[in-house]
Amino acid sequence: MTSAFLSALGGRIAERWLAALALPGLLFLAAATAATVLGHEHWSDVERLRDRVDTLSASPAAHSAGTVVLVALGVLAGAAATGAAAQLLGSGVELLWCAQPHGPVLRFFTDRRLRRWRAADARFRTALVAAGRARIEGSDDADRLTGIAEHRYAERDRIASVPPRHPFAVGDRLAVPAQRLWRANGLDLAAAWPHLWLLAADGTRGELQAARLRLTASARLCAWGAGYLVMGLWWWPAALAGVVAVASGVRRARAAADAFAELTEALADLHVRDLAAALGVEHEGVDDRALGERLTRLLRKEPGTA
Repeated sequence: MTSAFLSALGGRIAERWLAALALPGLLFLAAATAATVLGHEHWSDVERLRDRVDTLSASPAAHSAGTVVLVALGVLAGAAATGAAAQLLGSGVELLWCAQPHGPVLRFFTDRRLRRWRAADARFRTALVAAGRARIEGSDDADRLTGIAEHRYAERDRIASVPPRHPFAVGDRLAVPAQRLWRANGLDLAAAWPHLWLLAADGTRGELQAARLRLTASARLCAWGAGYLVMGLWWWPAALAGVVAVASGVRRARAAADAFAELTEALADLHVRDLAAALGVEHEGVDDRALGERLTRLLRKEPGTA
């Protein structure tokens, strides 16, 4: 039984390695080879690429089994190394998405997003007031103005649901649950999260982990896109692939961040009283704000909360 389990585990690890590192790495190496052979001048010359492959195949070394094995191993090693580099760069992309606005560049992006958000918020509030007045007056334009207000709200929400504090939208979206819980309930999500996680059902944990893995995969896709953009300096079709990969990665990251943030906030809303019961905190008849503040003091181990 143990041997079967280890074999199945090894198979899953190998499958994930192939999917996450080896196959994308092989594709990247193939594109890099094409970029080296073709360049900008002969970017679509398939015959040129085929002639190079035929030349290599006709060489005496290509007929040696040992050479073929060594080349195959070298290609696999190169693909794995390329995939590992993309994975490392993807971790850097995640850190960048969630970075605080330290330094002039990150502050510039944060301030720019904040200005855009405030302008969109002003347009939304203006449209909301106009729609409200039309409703009160019974104007025929009430429905049209309400639609405009909803459109303005969606425009603002695409930037951020709260005033931006991070250079990128993903970081703001991931920070929203902690901000909302702090403002509404006085609960420090960072202090409460490990305890809430232990109280969560297996299905809830699985959903959260899946959303988190999708975010990591999106960052890794952006890393691959960055590699193709650099390759585009030698072979411009690679730049097109890089643009598509980065755009797709950012879009997927925003969707994954939305899902993760919504699940996080829902978990806290549903289990905050379970957390209080587990910690022996009296919560019957206590409003959410008082309970959240009491839990925050207890979880932070502040003096006088023992």
